[in-house]
Amino acid sequence: MDFTSKPNYFLFAQLLIRHIESYVKKHLDAQNAIFDLRDIYEVFRQDLAATTTNLEGILNIADEYRIDTLNGDQKIISSFKIDAEQNSLLIDFNNDALQALREGKSIIQPDATIQE
Repeated sequence: MDFTSKPNYFLFAQLLIRHIESYVKKHLDAQNAIFDLRDIYEVFRQDLAATTTNLEGILNIADEYRIDTLNGDQKIISSFKIDAEQNSLLIDFNNDALQALREGKSIIQPDATIQE
């Protein structure tokens, strides 16, 4: 038997960005977020590989999501850190992008055809 798993990194990145969007709109003073990896596991529809082995690759794609601001297109995520010991994901946001997101501006997805 041949078992292969072809994770859809772009789908998981989209799910993560929508989760961040919801978080930011609920927490109006947030400049960063610390997510428990168990919550990310639920966001990723209980896909263990996406939450562990593939998480950094997914974050690298999510890191490319942008939003239109007064200063041009800005990345939503300015930095991230996976803390395996604390079972958490720390995400720092771009302040201009946060404001635009809270104002309801549309998110600009990365072009999947030019990603490595």
